[in-house]
Amino acid sequence: MTGFDAVILANGLFPTAEEPLRLLREARYVVCCDGAARHWLQCDAIVGDGDSVPEELRNRLIQIDEQEDNDLTKATRYCLSKGMRRIVYLGTTGRREDHTLGNISLMVRYAREMGVEPLMATDEGWFVVSKGEASFESFTGQQVSIFNVDCRQLSSEGLKWASYPYNQLWQGTLNEALGSVFTLKGDGYYLVYRTYLPK
Repeated sequence: MTGFDAVILANGLFPTAEEPLRLLREARYVVCCDGAARHWLQCDAIVGDGDSVPEELRNRLIQIDEQEDNDLTKATRYCLSKGMRRIVYLGTTGRREDHTLGNISLMVRYAREMGVEPLMATDEGWFVVSKGEASFESFTGQQVSIFNVDCRQLSSEGLKWASYPYNQLWQGTLNEALGSVFTLKGDGYYLVYRTYLPK
């Protein structure tokens, strides 16, 4: 997980695991969603309505008052305006479950509608959005979940249980990698979650 243009830090639970913290420390550019700036004072920009930005950081605020999109989407649009498309999302889970589910589903929107290459890292693993045929680095025993977005055909190689075009969110969860790589073949978009550690 290297070579990303920017990290967007949302105002969910601040990461504590080594992998997301490493991504934050090594980021070329960090955009905080409004209140998240309190947790990462060295951010390059803060995007939101500014209602919870500390006074000493207000000079970095990119104030966007419209309420159609959430701060995560506003921060994503800001990164796109700067030519940054490979984006890592941190602090997007925890606290409210509806926000967590909404933020995860936004990864698909950003990829499909905005041309973003999103990676969402949590304390346990990471989500990526893919389309068509794609191979994924893995290791034996890595826990893998696949969430079908719009595939009518979906198959896999290198996973313990064969994938198919799931029509329920839970159906592609709790799979397991058999080796150093697995491949998915679909005719649309799908979301893949992989853990950092084996079961």
